[in-house]
Amino acid sequence: MFDLIIEGFSLVLNFHTMLLILGGTLLGLMFGLIPGLSATMAVAICLPITYGMGPVEGFALLIGLYIGGSSGGFIPSVLLNLPGTPSSVATTFDGYPMAQKGLAGRAFGISIITSFWAGLISIIVLVLVAEPLAKFALNFGPFEFFAVALLALTLISSLSEGSLLKALIAALLGLTFAFVGSAPIDAYPRFTFGMNELSAGFNMLPVLIGIFAISEMLKIIENKNKISTPGSQLNIDQAKIKGLGWPLKDFWKQKWNFIRSTIIGLGIGILPGIGGGTANLVAYGTAKKQSKYPEKFGTGIDDGVVASEASNNATIGGDMVPLISLGIPGDTVTAMLLGGLMLHGLQPGPLLIEQNGPIVYSIYAALFIANIFMVILLYLGMRGFVKMLSIEKYYLYPIIIALCVVGAFGVNNRLFDAFALLGFGILGYLMVKTKFPLVPLILGFILGPLLETNLRRGLQLSDGSFMPFVTEPISGLFLLATVLSIVFSVIKERKSRMNKSANIAG
Repeated sequence: MFDLIIEGFSLVLNFHTMLLILGGTLLGLMFGLIPGLSATMAVAICLPITYGMGPVEGFALLIGLYIGGSSGGFIPSVLLNLPGTPSSVATTFDGYPMAQKGLAGRAFGISIITSFWAGLISIIVLVLVAEPLAKFALNFGPFEFFAVALLALTLISSLSEGSLLKALIAALLGLTFAFVGSAPIDAYPRFTFGMNELSAGFNMLPVLIGIFAISEMLKIIENKNKISTPGSQLNIDQAKIKGLGWPLKDFWKQKWNFIRSTIIGLGIGILPGIGGGTANLVAYGTAKKQSKYPEKFGTGIDDGVVASEASNNATIGGDMVPLISLGIPGDTVTAMLLGGLMLHGLQPGPLLIEQNGPIVYSIYAALFIANIFMVILLYLGMRGFVKMLSIEKYYLYPIIIALCVVGAFGVNNRLFDAFALLGFGILGYLMVKTKFPLVPLILGFILGPLLETNLRRGLQLSDGSFMPFVTEPISGLFLLATVLSIVFSVIKERKSRMNKSANIAG
């Protein structure tokens, strides 16, 4: 492992690659701090740009975007009470009251320091856990891979916010789109309707960019009359940080809160499809329950900001664990990174580290370096980042949509992909309007080929019998966990409905 770490850093420590990490982190911070934009959107827009790069350079840019986009959301959360990213929702609970007390600089210091250390710890855990998990997964056959993919899909659906039924429908819709084109193993054409463009199925990039970026832009454009520029009246002096913004002795007082929130972020990150949007709320709620003074939460105390930001950045390494070791994305951004692996001819899954060890460890190195760049850029450029909040949004959105269309077209130079991008964007917009979650759809699209291929291979090995999927110990355990996750979600949803009915009756 030590030799691979050295080789990974040697691939990254050159001027061109370091510049890509720096530029990606800076651009990611800009996307993270502007409400309505996100790390997912930043990676979606820039993913086609990496097509002409090598895998090391391409992932250097993408990792910078990931780290920056995940970290910059605390700025509008503190100053405007508007979370820059879903992962910063809980930061508003105490960060904004701190700013109202004139302690915005302290809130920034807490956010930067806890984000850095939690992110660093999560990267170390990623390096230590991913390879042993991948080696364990090398023992998997088609029965086990089918069960793992099914568990990931149902876990994502069952843990999605809102209706379980809508989440499962979205997952099935994603599977349906994955079936378009030639079938695995026998290459039989399906759902092509005589169109040659559909013979290879839908390209992953237009699907990802359309669902996540175009749909978000359409939603924002619809609400254009509601969009104001709250940052235009900000007092830039609020962004001033004295020293590190947070004394070391105060950080030490928060050590157990920090450790607990980091562990929560790591654990939730490793579970496929959940991510920092859930982790920061869970960590905040846990910190409040464990506190000796829960009544002070929401009034502007250090504890709430520490819990939210530590868990937020700890999910970064956690989300990467299933991606690197199993080829299953941990959240929406790692779904984009999965597309990046495929774009550069790297096969995600347990063999990724064995066959492409230096490239994987260069990704680890890029994560570490981007984490350092994130801290430096935030401390040096805080006042400039705050000024960006006053930029009129209607300058940004047309440029973003144009970049999305050009990127989708540029991968295969097919106009069909540009139309597919717009089609999936409209689909994503309609799903958001009707409160269908997007993550199960995109994970269904990504996991569909893995599910189908291993199902068919398993049935061939068992002469058409499904029993080995159940009787093999590992696959049987995963299928049992799948059933339990659905049952748990049904019970949880029923209790929620009963509580709502009781409240209405009361």
